[in-house]
Amino acid sequence: MDVWSIAVTALVGFISTFALGFIIIPKLKKLKFGQTILDIGPAWHKKDKQGTPTMGGIMFIIGTVLAFAVGLVLLYSTGQLKAEGAEKLNLFNAVSGIVMAVSFGFVGFLDDFIKIKKKQNEGLTPNQKIIFQVLIIAAYFTAKFIMGDTRTIISIPFIGQIDLWIFYYLLMGLGMLYLVNAVNLTDGIDGLCTSVTFNYCAAMVVVCALLQFTGLQALGIAVCGALIGFLIWNAHPAKVFMGDTGSLFLGGIVCALGVGADVEIIMIICSAVYIWEALSVLIQMTYFKITHGKRLFKMTPIHHSFEIRGWSEKKIDTVFSLISLGCGIIGVLLVSGL
Repeated sequence: MDVWSIAVTALVGFISTFALGFIIIPKLKKLKFGQTILDIGPAWHKKDKQGTPTMGGIMFIIGTVLAFAVGLVLLYSTGQLKAEGAEKLNLFNAVSGIVMAVSFGFVGFLDDFIKIKKKQNEGLTPNQKIIFQVLIIAAYFTAKFIMGDTRTIISIPFIGQIDLWIFYYLLMGLGMLYLVNAVNLTDGIDGLCTSVTFNYCAAMVVVCALLQFTGLQALGIAVCGALIGFLIWNAHPAKVFMGDTGSLFLGGIVCALGVGADVEIIMIICSAVYIWEALSVLIQMTYFKITHGKRLFKMTPIHHSFEIRGWSEKKIDTVFSLISLGCGIIGVLLVSGL
């Protein structure tokens, strides 16, 4: 993408998302779509965050879709992308990726809506969420297969390529399921998931540029612009939360950029913060069962442990964002040397 296309795409994502805050946040307040805080979370969250409007992810979902559409129009009008040959598959990967992300966002919307109606922090059951997510992932891979993308090879830095054959779909499906929910778990304090995901998407924009996945590059830029616009409202003290609507959408974007660009291992490296957040929960649950009630961490996901240790939300955001930035740089360096 040329500089003009990049700038306009990012700007549309930023302006539209930021502007929607003036419309959607008051509407959410009027409808009393406020967040219900779990009793098992940090005690001060119930006091400071109870009732803060949620489902704000609608803002950057709309912003991303608008910016991505503008980005594709610019790419077509300038001849940087054509719906033919190899570029047709490139375009399909980007479009199917955002469709998958929006589908995850819809599942999150249902979850948030049920929570609000019941005035509790439990919406869809875990099994219902998993079933919906599995169906979305299966539909994504089925569509790719029908369009002719039958690749089952993964590239491992310093090792080479490995053909996983039919097991590729099983392993990637499970990996995507883990990542989508890991991104969801990262959304626990003001601005954390927003800033970490911005760094991830920024790294993937560079990766897609290096590998000439122009459509996915446009998608990544659209998300980056939209997340900056959302961060103005979501930074501590947050005026709105993204809710599962937003975090599941972002989980879909994380997978769409990594799997769509054929850089699954790089995706894992750049997703280190998400992976550790979810892994801390799994370790805590396992340790709790084995020891009959003891806890390894003060609280999980792991960012809550740092809160209890006295870290401010801004400090956690900064440290975790720097870690995600470092992982993103490592990912880009590995791709540039592949």
